[in-house]
Amino acid sequence: MAKARGAIVVDVERCKGCQVCRVNCPHDTIGMAAEVNGKGYHYAYMENPESCTGCTNCAIVCPDGVITVYRVKQN
Repeated sequence: MAKARGAIVVDVERCKGCQVCRVNCPHDTIGMAAEVNGKGYHYAYMENPESCTGCTNCAIVCPDGVITVYRVKQN
């Protein structure tokens, strides 16, 4: 079976830094940025992109729907 690699894209300006996505990521892919967005929140980003499988847990639990998940099969 082919391995899946994933990637997330966070709408930085809409992220309120609640960290629900980070806590629910089974692969410790997501971290919180040291910088803040226009609203003054530390936003989520892919801290460990090599560990992302595209499982979509982060996007499902995000209360504001600011995360888009992409998934690519690898041979």
